[in-house]
Amino acid sequence: MTNLKLFRSSFLDFIADPFYESEENSVRYIPDGLLVVEAGIIKDFDHYSILKDKYQGFPLTHYPDLLIMPGFIDTHIHFPQTEMIASYGKQLLDWLNQYTFPTERKFSSREYAQKIAAFFLDELLKNGTTTALVFATVFPQSVEAFFEEAYQRNLRMISGKVMMDRHAPDYLKDTPETSYQETKQLIQTWHKKGRLLYAITPRFAITSSPEQLKLAGKLLTEFPDVYLQTHLSENLKEVEFVAELFPEAQHYLDVYAQAGLVGDRSIFAHSIHLSDDEFKRLSEAKSAIAFCPTSNLFLGSGLFKLHKAKSKIHPINVGLGSDIGAGTSFSLLQTANEAYKVAQLQSQTLSAFQALFLATLGGAKALKIDHKIGNFEIGKEADFIVLNCNATPLMDLKNQQILDNQTRLEIAEKVFTLIILGDDRAIQATYIMGEMAYTKK
Repeated sequence: MTNLKLFRSSFLDFIADPFYESEENSVRYIPDGLLVVEAGIIKDFDHYSILKDKYQGFPLTHYPDLLIMPGFIDTHIHFPQTEMIASYGKQLLDWLNQYTFPTERKFSSREYAQKIAAFFLDELLKNGTTTALVFATVFPQSVEAFFEEAYQRNLRMISGKVMMDRHAPDYLKDTPETSYQETKQLIQTWHKKGRLLYAITPRFAITSSPEQLKLAGKLLTEFPDVYLQTHLSENLKEVEFVAELFPEAQHYLDVYAQAGLVGDRSIFAHSIHLSDDEFKRLSEAKSAIAFCPTSNLFLGSGLFKLHKAKSKIHPINVGLGSDIGAGTSFSLLQTANEAYKVAQLQSQTLSAFQALFLATLGGAKALKIDHKIGNFEIGKEADFIVLNCNATPLMDLKNQQILDNQTRLEIAEKVFTLIILGDDRAIQATYIMGEMAYTKK
């Protein structure tokens, strides 16, 4: 017990899904709590008054007037698109051709990929994101550079080489066979190295031939504990083009299903224009959706039907995705802000607790790693963030109306303000396995 680390503050996490359970049964709020970490793992967690005598004499880090939450989990983001964030004025397919593909070409250089990967990971930590499901590029060296940087920081990250053999510039194409061999090699090298995990990554149905999608499915059967990440039904023109390319498929999701890509470790980004049958099939397969509101609004792609994905009839695990670079912020607080508005535009509501669930335990469930991260259960990895709900003068003024932080109702008001007005400025510190990885200057 010599290397125990103690953290005292107020704590908020989730022990169930607030889309299906009452807030009373799903939200855990401790106004004055103690988190005990041993060798990067949560050893104990409860009210400070209950645990303080048991752990007297151990080093204590105290964050009075701040809030500790599990680290945010970003279920869809492209690290090579970091530098092309805020690129003006196109819808998805034009935007890919004009901005994305030329930018991704630079990642044939391992050195360049390493530089952007380092910046990208620092940016995630600064925004309180401790785990992400990340697209690299078609170049295997871009995946290696990313994993190298994530490994050095001891991060739980998931990534993979993009598979793309058609409808893309020649300089970005692989072939079904090379994509299979390179992906296999990368899985054998990086999957489960440290805290890293691998995701088989066909970009989307338009840029993969049926042969390539089938080989992606073959890899999934050969390595059943890796992930599958791709895009689904983001844009109406894309959906139409997929129907032309795959006339034998019932719908877009069926293209992936026929290749053996729809399973319980598959995460589909966007999923805006889904039929009822597609929602049902995603639920039955226990696949997950990455909801990317800032990107969907920026590219004019449409409004994701969160209420349908989280229906009681066909429940689907959903996480939040920043989708940098079509997404407009690394901050999952800002992503939750836009998610709230997307719900409002459809006469639906998204509570602060539901939004923060999607950013933490919901994301962990979507990625099937809720046994490792996502809340403060004993035995989980100690990735957490320290939030300042009064980080700006405006937030401070707003929160003066709330007298006290003792009840769940009061903290609900405070965290709603945090989501709507907060961003990286609200992140006071980010801890990885109990070690400080970022602190606000």
